[in-house]
Amino acid sequence: MAVLCAAADFLRLNVPVSLSGAVACLFTREIADLKHFSPRIYAVFGWFAWAFVAVTLANLAKLVGFGMWVTASGNLLFIATSVFTLVVSFLAWRRGNRAAGWFLIAWVLLEGFTIAAAVRFLFIPSADSSPLLYYYGLPLSMVAAAVLIALGVADRLRAQRLALTEAERRAQTDPLTGVLNRRSLIERLEAACLRARARGLPIALLFIDLDHFKQINDSFGHQAGDACLRAIIDPIPAELRQSDVIGRYGGEEFVVILSSADAAAAAPIAQRILERVAGVQVGGFGNPIRLTCSIGVAASDTLGVWGEHLIARADAAVYVAKRRGRNQVQMAAPLAA
Repeated sequence: MAVLCAAADFLRLNVPVSLSGAVACLFTREIADLKHFSPRIYAVFGWFAWAFVAVTLANLAKLVGFGMWVTASGNLLFIATSVFTLVVSFLAWRRGNRAAGWFLIAWVLLEGFTIAAAVRFLFIPSADSSPLLYYYGLPLSMVAAAVLIALGVADRLRAQRLALTEAERRAQTDPLTGVLNRRSLIERLEAACLRARARGLPIALLFIDLDHFKQINDSFGHQAGDACLRAIIDPIPAELRQSDVIGRYGGEEFVVILSSADAAAAAPIAQRILERVAGVQVGGFGNPIRLTCSIGVAASDTLGVWGEHLIARADAAVYVAKRRGRNQVQMAAPLAA
């Protein structure tokens, strides 16, 4: 009966400890982002986890008299895993993984006591537990480690949110000019039209086309053309409100969405943008390149159309401006009945 009670006590202690080792291995490889930094080490931690599971099952050997060997194997596994974890966490931190840095400090605090205990039990099995080590050091190290790991997880989540935000921004913007790309621009236009129609408000579009863009590319090169596309964006925001949106529709074409603006309000904004663009000069490619643009204006209050139909009407107005000599604003006229 006494033997059975001792075996039960042994299992109650060692089984949770072994399982916690398996969980710790899986947690470590995730918080250190090892699947990204080092797939091989990621796999090694998986093997360690399975080894702890094997040790957990092997604890049943205590019932047939092999408890000493199981305990020794478990302690050796704990020591090897702890040292390996410290090295991997340090390397991940050196590579820029801040969460691994937090985890490294926590692991040093916690595993310092764990390694000491494992070494003590491995080489001095009959030694009594040290009150200073177990009643003071180990609990304090566990609390400190828990706080540091929580900070590391929070830092990891913050980094993931920032990365996700940056990925969303990149997916929505034109890489050359930094304004919305065509898909995001149309999505914003549809949303703005829905809000305007629900509130009984108008909406206006400016279709901006850089003049003589092909000639610029042919004469100065495509790098000069890219510089001109970036330069045409700089003066535009000064004439827009925070609620207005600008995006690149394609090539040298840009669209500005003027929320809650009618044709009368949009026309002077277009004229001021035209004048600002005409004052831009792009240098660094020989003679300074002077820019002009043609702007077509379409508004829902005069045309009675919404969404991409507004873009089509503003685009048609730009062609009229081009035929009339460029560097001018042209209002889109209602279609004849």
